Amino acid sequence: MGKKQKKVKNQEKPDFINPIDIDHVAENPHLLPYAHTVGGAVIKPVDKGRIKGLAVSAMYEQTDMQMSQIKEQIDLLAAQARAIHKRIEISEIIYQAEMSIKPLISHTYHLYKRNKTGKHLLSMVAPDEWGRSSTLIFVATVKLLADHTWDILAQAAEDVQTTEEAETTEEM
Repeated sequence: MGKKQKKVKNQEKPDFINPIDIDHVAENPHLLPYAHTVGGAVIKPVDKGRIKGLAVSAMYEQTDMQMSQIKEQIDLLAAQARAIHKRIEISEIIYQAEMSIKPLISHTYHLYKRNKTGKHLLSMVAPDEWGRSSTLIFVATVKLLADHTWDILAQAAEDVQTTEEAETTEEM
């Protein structure tokens, strides 16, 4: 077969006619909202209400967790504020108490209340170092801090009176 015969065969074949109707074929099948082949991935419609519901519940869970963390921080700050207030109260009582010593920073002292007069006394003598005939009532063991407030190291079973309460009882 020569070159002429091949040309004749190519000319004899009619143009290819697509049996699929052009109206039923997508120009861009990758943009279809469903699988366009038998082996394509299954695409299901999304339940938008369910997605929103899950998102809202996750949002509430996260915000509740953050709110509980903030509450814990608030409780911690409140406890710290109470401790500072208690230091102020004991410091006021100590600075109004009788002192025969000059307190030094970072040293431990003991606060007592006189049984007869009700006035406070700051001493270096610990409660277990007094004799049995002591007329002093132990109030607290304290330590002088650098800011000249007093830290309570140990306290008697009764709460320490605030200065306002002490002034009220002295007036009576």
